[in-house]
Amino acid sequence: MAVEVRTRYAPSPTGYMHIGNLRTALYEYLIAKSNNGKFILRIEDTDQERYVEGAVDLIYRTLKLVGLKHDEGPDIGGEYGPYVQSQRKDTYMPYAKKLVEQGDAYYCFCTKERLAKLREEQEAAGMTCRYDRHCLSLSKEEVERKLAAGESFVIRQKMPQSGVTTFEDAVYGTITVDNSELEDQILIKSDGLPTYNFANVIDDHLMRITHVVRGSEYLSSTPKYNLLYKAFGWEIPTYVHLPLITKTDGAKISKRAGDASFEDLMEMGYLPEAIVNYVALLGWSPGTNQEIFSLQELEKVFSIDGISKSPAAFDFAKLNWFNGEYIRKLSLEEFNNLAKPYYEKAIANKNIDFMKISKLLQVRTEVLKTIPETVDFIDALPDYDKELYVHKKSKTNLENSLESLKAAVPVLEAIEDWNEQTIHDELLKLVEKMGIKNSQMLWPIRIAISGKLVTPGGAIEIADILGKEETIRRIKIGIEKLSA
Repeated sequence: MAVEVRTRYAPSPTGYMHIGNLRTALYEYLIAKSNNGKFILRIEDTDQERYVEGAVDLIYRTLKLVGLKHDEGPDIGGEYGPYVQSQRKDTYMPYAKKLVEQGDAYYCFCTKERLAKLREEQEAAGMTCRYDRHCLSLSKEEVERKLAAGESFVIRQKMPQSGVTTFEDAVYGTITVDNSELEDQILIKSDGLPTYNFANVIDDHLMRITHVVRGSEYLSSTPKYNLLYKAFGWEIPTYVHLPLITKTDGAKISKRAGDASFEDLMEMGYLPEAIVNYVALLGWSPGTNQEIFSLQELEKVFSIDGISKSPAAFDFAKLNWFNGEYIRKLSLEEFNNLAKPYYEKAIANKNIDFMKISKLLQVRTEVLKTIPETVDFIDALPDYDKELYVHKKSKTNLENSLESLKAAVPVLEAIEDWNEQTIHDELLKLVEKMGIKNSQMLWPIRIAISGKLVTPGGAIEIADILGKEETIRRIKIGIEKLSA
């Protein structure tokens, strides 16, 4: 009987979710779903000093937004709960004590002062800073006496001093680490809570996790985990270490460097589906030229074999392209609803029909955050240089632009049913009457009513949005500017 594939996303509630966290969660989800397995959410909150209020809610909200539905977790329960580490705090000490009894771990009573002094001495001598095993030589009687006296302690893992530890990674292949490089890591802290590394191993075993997915920066620490599995006689899971995500200049993406989190990207106006699609391809290839994938499609085609060893560069230009593709797949109503808050930032005029703007903008927009600066001229005509009227391709200059604007005013004033079609028909009749090119009329009007070189639509569409009175008012301002 085949073993059920079980993966877990185990974030610490220490703040926002950066792109590396999101990719890890996504790949864990896809590994589980592509194998008809289970995706588990576990909250690792044993580091209470770094706990951030509201961070757990942020985790739930993010997973919901991107569509990563977990099969077991703190909010929905499951066979292997509780799924919050702080609620499992009594689970870990018995396992640590078992390791002590076996000789694979030991009590350490060293004070912070002694450890600080040791570090200073090692740094001064140019040595690698590591614990010197001072308490390993304590006799059983001494340990019992100190424990009975209530002395503060931690429990450390006793690492082998010679030989190597080798393991297989699904992405990087065979990895070998010299045991002499492994420090006697702390398993149980002085507050009685487990360290992240120890709790991870115990919980992964008890929750029957088959695949452990994490960043490649943890490759060198994996032997520590494996030595624990071996000490307990447990089966070692499949390791899937992911390549780094870097900036386009090669620097590592990180929270500390202030790089964009998932929440930041959402605020910038990226769609969650576009973010997921792009992040899926940061370090994974489907083996085809296809780039646009829904989450459901990814569930079918994802394979560990497609994960690369090479770092993946986070390129905003590429994300913009993905986002533009997803924006164009929306219905006009959906786009208008998403764009509305951005319109309202730039347009105070309640009479403006946002749907008309959306018709123009949907095909031109890649990122929603650019909308306010694109449409701000609708609310108020910006101060502009009259040299904008000079356009080589449109064959316009200051003189013929003034002539076109003057001729357009009475024609526009005479329009009773103000809409795109009538504006178009009347202006083109005027163009024909004057014997000029369409652009020699429409370019000056567009500049006069927008004050910008680049607009979401042409003169006719903008005039329709602005309305008759405002359009004519702005054209008259243009006439004054050109006459001065």
